[in-house]
Amino acid sequence: MVRLSKRLSLLSHMVTEGHVLADVGTDHGYIPIYLVKQGKIPKAIAMDIRQGPLLRAREHIGEYDLGGYIETRLSDGVASLHEGEADTILIAGMGGGVILHILKEGKNVIESTEELVLQPQSEMEKVREYLFQMGYGITGENMLFEDGKFYQMLSCRPGGEKISVPNPVLCRYGERLLLERHPVLREYLFYRKNQYESILDKLMSRQDNAGIIDRKEQIGLELAYIREALTYWR
Repeated sequence: MVRLSKRLSLLSHMVTEGHVLADVGTDHGYIPIYLVKQGKIPKAIAMDIRQGPLLRAREHIGEYDLGGYIETRLSDGVASLHEGEADTILIAGMGGGVILHILKEGKNVIESTEELVLQPQSEMEKVREYLFQMGYGITGENMLFEDGKFYQMLSCRPGGEKISVPNPVLCRYGERLLLERHPVLREYLFYRKNQYESILDKLMSRQDNAGIIDRKEQIGLELAYIREALTYWR
């Protein structure tokens, strides 16, 4: 049986049982292989923009004799996926800007699915903000610390209320994670708080100019968001 990292394992658990999965940026194809072998999903489409990772995925799929259940496609985002072809689209392990590009460029295909599972490596607040503005409802969130990095992930479905100006604290840290007082989120908040305070201390020792003043204001705002988030643990 293929062994998943903790990050990939948490992502796989967010995929709804019985769904056809489209794994965007599949790399080695581990999540589709794991889910099909577990009997959690009937089939999957493993996609990647690069030929090298796709060839590795095909090799692994062949090793587990799952060629009849997992199809591989060379694809820039969801460009090679047809509307209604998948129930869940998983996009993980890439920057938030790249994920936003995929969501926007493949809007028709994305909106034809029942579920998105997303794990941006950066700019999570921008991804959540876009989802809220497009009317997606967050159905699940998780977070972990692995190999020296913090990872946030979420699942969501279309059909919710569109929020034109989402709450910045919820966009950054996730309402479900805050309400659950997730221990990894708390660790992350203190980590970021210490980082920002250290940067602010250094800026205070420098002579003000327009750039320094602007940076101080940005950091002050981020620290305010962190302090508001930490009130959930009171």
